Amino acid sequence: MAPFRVIMLPGSVLPAEPAYGPLAAEIGSSTELVAKDLEVYATEAAPPDYTLDLEVVGVLREADARGWDRFHLVGYSGGGAASLAVAARSLERVSSLALLEPAWAGRWDLSPAEVALWREYEAIEGLPPDQLMPAFMRLNVRHGVELPPPPSGDPPPWFAKRPGGIHAFIETFKIYDLDRDALARFDRPVYFALGGLSNPDQYGEIAARLARVFPDFQLEVFEERHHFDPPHRIEPERLASSLEKLWRRAEKLTQT
Repeated sequence: MAPFRVIMLPGSVLPAEPAYGPLAAEIGSSTELVAKDLEVYATEAAPPDYTLDLEVVGVLREADARGWDRFHLVGYSGGGAASLAVAARSLERVSSLALLEPAWAGRWDLSPAEVALWREYEAIEGLPPDQLMPAFMRLNVRHGVELPPPPSGDPPPWFAKRPGGIHAFIETFKIYDLDRDALARFDRPVYFALGGLSNPDQYGEIAARLARVFPDFQLEVFEERHHFDPPHRIEPERLASSLEKLWRRAEKLTQT
């Protein structure tokens, strides 16, 4: 069997390499893996007209540069939302889709709990950066979950871009047209990793909605994880095993 060709997109906080380093170390040598940074951070400030289409263009450009007609796509948080956009826009290019708590999954069929949560996200948009990040993190987890302390020392240079990137994501989520019908035509395997301690009004609701859209959908719950201690960093061996099973099954389906 040819090597698995995989593109991984990170969330809106950590860059791709530190985000996926533990997982990449667990994935076998039979995989050509690209941990790709988000396009929203490719410039000094997030583009004022940013939408998820910029991430779609970036992923396809990366695949084209490597001569990949098809590839497996893995996306976490904001990168998970971008991965859904890639799948909707380029069904024929994506061999499988692995969603690690995508931050957003369209504006259709929202439950009252999900609508209320997005109002809370909108309410924190105007906060200064030192308040925005803690408030943003608190909304991502269940009530009562203890968040990790901020790292000691001076923040790395890339951290200054994060509030602008988070704002750009929230703004595009308000208007972006994620094509539900296109996703329903995606007949490749879709895997969803859900943290048991993450905010169920966001990630649990998204998982339930996507399970009603994708014809081949698998949910795996990591009971002790939440959005800021995700399985790709804390349980990489277990997640790597699940992903490799997904990719093998997808490759067999492609050959039939």
